[in-house]
Amino acid sequence: MPSPTRRTVLAGALILTARRARAAAPLRVVASSVPHSEILEFVTRTLAPGFPLKLIETSGDIRPNALLRDGDADANFFQHAPFLHAEEAQLGVTFAVVAAVHIEPLGIYSRRVTTLAAVPQGASVALPNNVTNFSRGLKLLQESGLIRLRPGGDGAFATARDVAENPKSLRFVEVAAAQLPRSLDDVSLAVINGNYALETGLVPARDALALERAEGNPYANVLVTTQALAKDERILRLAALLTSAEVARFMRDRYRGSVIPVRTT
Repeated sequence: MPSPTRRTVLAGALILTARRARAAAPLRVVASSVPHSEILEFVTRTLAPGFPLKLIETSGDIRPNALLRDGDADANFFQHAPFLHAEEAQLGVTFAVVAAVHIEPLGIYSRRVTTLAAVPQGASVALPNNVTNFSRGLKLLQESGLIRLRPGGDGAFATARDVAENPKSLRFVEVAAAQLPRSLDDVSLAVINGNYALETGLVPARDALALERAEGNPYANVLVTTQALAKDERILRLAALLTSAEVARFMRDRYRGSVIPVRTT
């Protein structure tokens, strides 16, 4: 039987070997195609060639937080913190946010009017059909002067019941977030997430009739992992890269105000 000292040495060697093996294994990250995958590709192509990253792009049938919970992914990069917290409540799990990276301003778009002042009475407005982004859309409509929410209704999760004043009698239509750009032919206005706008060729900084302000915006997109992997060397390195000055410069140059880095320098 090995001595206590030898057992300790063997245990230490096994732990070190396991850590080295994990550090060399690809980091499986689920991300939406634009801008998240593009940002990750910039990191691995330009800043850290050879970084062990396996990119899994989201699609309509992929729920990234469920993949993370079930061990089918190591991290994801596609969501803002309020959406994450709503998902945690539904999935019964608490994840770890390791970096806040950028803001994709929610925008109001139209193919029927060119200004918000021209929105007709009874106009239909498409909004994301998930709780957090529907609420976020109502707040943008309020900031744009189209509706007014009741006192306290502009809290974390506003609903249609919180609309106190609706002078144009707007009709709210809930649409899956990824389908909102396609709804533009069928509604007067659509409130569209920045990533889905970019994916379909819209340029939020140019095409939106109104955009969220970046200052004080709570909807920063975050890099998320499990509690068990929160201190993983690969995760920490990726977080540092995503919040670097080089990535901030890439986002400013490529997206021209449609994707705004949290880092200001």
